[in-house]
Amino acid sequence: MSDACELVDIGVNLTHRRFDRDRDEVIERAIEAGVTTLILTGADPDGSKAALELARQRPELLWSTAGVHPHHAREWSAETTSEIRELAADPRVVAIGETGLDFNRDFSPHSVQERVFTRQLELAVELQRPVFLHQRDAQMRFLAILRDYRDSLAEAVVHCFTGGREELWPYLDLDLYIGITGWLCDERRGGLLQSCVRDIPENRLMIETDAPYLTPRDLEPKPKDGRNEPAFLPHILRRLAQLRGRDTRQLASTTTAVARRFFRLG
Repeated sequence: MSDACELVDIGVNLTHRRFDRDRDEVIERAIEAGVTTLILTGADPDGSKAALELARQRPELLWSTAGVHPHHAREWSAETTSEIRELAADPRVVAIGETGLDFNRDFSPHSVQERVFTRQLELAVELQRPVFLHQRDAQMRFLAILRDYRDSLAEAVVHCFTGGREELWPYLDLDLYIGITGWLCDERRGGLLQSCVRDIPENRLMIETDAPYLTPRDLEPKPKDGRNEPAFLPHILRRLAQLRGRDTRQLASTTTAVARRFFRLG
């Protein structure tokens, strides 16, 4: 058991094919590490359904989100709104998303991403559900769209935040929550994030792995296949506590309380 227990991993892609061979073992390792709640990310209708089905199998541990990632925005159809709304009616679905804008890889046209992002924000307002947000290389448009809905939204978290103060402060001005991943542990790319992580108010701070992606670069021993998993969340927590000058157990307690409140887990 980790010295930091009862952690909530707010973003896990546990339905990813890289977990097909040992998903149950991954879950058990998470529990042994003190990660007692996993929020499974839905990135398209089929993935959101799969995440919910998995969450139903372990109701003491797993919850899910329902949404369409900007990479899949071009797949949005007339039926998608109804599909996401129906999924969100299940009590194990705790947020709308992953939704937002990604102008880095451009898997979907910008105009389509913006339309699908807007539609999901409208759905979150209608249902008064929290929103699980993604943004990459699109902050100006992301903020412009989000500002139109923020006053009507319940809550929203920018998941997998990797930027510096210029990105962070506008999010805090909108009372957004911030999700921190193993990007924090990368000495090559994580400098901007490391420099501003103290600026995040504790009542807005959550942690996540985004597994199987973003394996902490300074993890020892390194996983042989390079795959990230929820059991590595305490490693991220310890690095975060070090950078914030906080006691690890106290920060574990705080981030867990924030996540449980945000996702209305009781």
